[in-house]
Amino acid sequence: MPSFTSPDQGDDLEACVLRFSDLDLKDTRLINPSSGLKAELDVSTKKKYSFAKKKAFALFVKTKEVPARPFECKEKWWKCCQQLFRDRISIHRHVATQHADEICHQTASLLKQLAVTPNTSKGLKSEDSRNPLKEYFTCNREVSAWLPDISCFSPDELISQGSDGGEVLLYYCYRDLEDPHWVCAWQTALCQHLSLTGKVRIATEGINGTVGGSKLATRLYVEVMLSCPLFKDYMCKDDFKTSKGGACCFPELRVGVFEEIVPMGISPNKISYKKPGIHLSPGEFHKEVEKFLSQANEEQSDTILLDCRNFYESKIGRFQGCLAPNIRKFSYFPSYIDKNLELFREKKVLMYCTGGIRCERGSAYLKAKGVCKEVFQLKGGIHKYLEEFPDGFYKGKLFVFDERYALSYNSDIVSECSYCGAPWDQYKLCSTPQCRQLILACPACQRQGFTACCVTCQDKGRRLALSRTQSRFKEECECTARRARIPSELPQQQNPYHCNCQTCSLSEPEGISSHPDQPLPAAQAPSATSCQARTPPSGLWEAF
Repeated sequence: MPSFTSPDQGDDLEACVLRFSDLDLKDTRLINPSSGLKAELDVSTKKKYSFAKKKAFALFVKTKEVPARPFECKEKWWKCCQQLFRDRISIHRHVATQHADEICHQTASLLKQLAVTPNTSKGLKSEDSRNPLKEYFTCNREVSAWLPDISCFSPDELISQGSDGGEVLLYYCYRDLEDPHWVCAWQTALCQHLSLTGKVRIATEGINGTVGGSKLATRLYVEVMLSCPLFKDYMCKDDFKTSKGGACCFPELRVGVFEEIVPMGISPNKISYKKPGIHLSPGEFHKEVEKFLSQANEEQSDTILLDCRNFYESKIGRFQGCLAPNIRKFSYFPSYIDKNLELFREKKVLMYCTGGIRCERGSAYLKAKGVCKEVFQLKGGIHKYLEEFPDGFYKGKLFVFDERYALSYNSDIVSECSYCGAPWDQYKLCSTPQCRQLILACPACQRQGFTACCVTCQDKGRRLALSRTQSRFKEECECTARRARIPSELPQQQNPYHCNCQTCSLSEPEGISSHPDQPLPAAQAPSATSCQARTPPSGLWEAF
């Protein structure tokens, strides 16, 4: 397995941490594993823990390296959380105080690597000679060896000039990775090398990414991914979904190691990607949906067309006749399934999501319940379906987790303005500072000043503007915070939503109903007792 440190460099990484005298890595107040991890370890493993923690810290710092400006005496700086650090001490202090949780997570991951070797009474150095961890850190490859040669291109060719000259890639690959930390460092260097922005999630179960840049940069990125021994036997060019965009679609580059490459909230050790539903090509899925819609009574059908996305995604676009759960994020999907198992009993389920990745884990979870007759999933997701069937059975826009908010493949509008009920499907952020809610407000309502997610939030925005202060308030307004997270979709049951905040009296499910072809009643203009919080919570990144 290639790595980005030679034996000497591995020592240098550890030494660079130890040279920082102001930071005691043994101080558990800075980096404290959850669940009392260190306290549960025996004496031998504690040595591994100390070693792994130092390595995790050094590796994390290394992923934040950026080239220093020309004519600077130093060769590298560090960029993290949209801040530039010009000396090692400042980046170390920042990581120790602001990223303790990530260091803890990576430390635990490294300890799992160490756990595969038997404990001995000898010291760590003598153990290294036969411990795979040494190979883990001291392979024969540098990160730079896996970067493409761009010397023949000018900087202008690599940097996209707005969304017109750029592209966004969406992809994932499930495969076991023994060294996700090396992949993290490599992906960081690769994206910086090609001036790409976006987000890449890496775990022992694989990689999930969405990156934007110039068409040249994205082409080189795909070529490198398909030539890398880690992925070349698991991916093909068709696995990369493309759309118009660029680096401007993302605020920054974020690459990290996680337990899951899509956050369902269940360990991959319990629900594995290796046991998903049956994959259907867009053409096969189209035929199945056509058969389902042709049935006289869809409610009595033995087939369920299941949308695995969040309610604010399905609100602006979905397949005809689908069941769209009213969930705020994918980690609520397992609870939704658990509460509605009878709905799926002896049914054939056709699942779909944006690019296919949520269906991999979602279908595996549903199959594990053992109630369905069959479970199928759309290969490549809505992205690939719309490439072949732009005027097919999917109506409306495709929500995406970046600053474009949505992609349009057809002229259908399936949602409405939250204030006046006019057809409208273009999301905007709530106008109130610090609130990250997405709202559907048509131009006419915006001109009348209806630009916040609800009355409560609009009032907060007015008070904030009048006070001219930067006082903080809850990111979610009261009506959103109290909405039902996991509504029941069982037949003959309603999902009453009662908001108890002082300014709200909404008694209707937020978002989309379980029967999307029956639109929600048009909302009335906001008043002192009427809340328009039918818009999604924030999180352009949350479902990634």
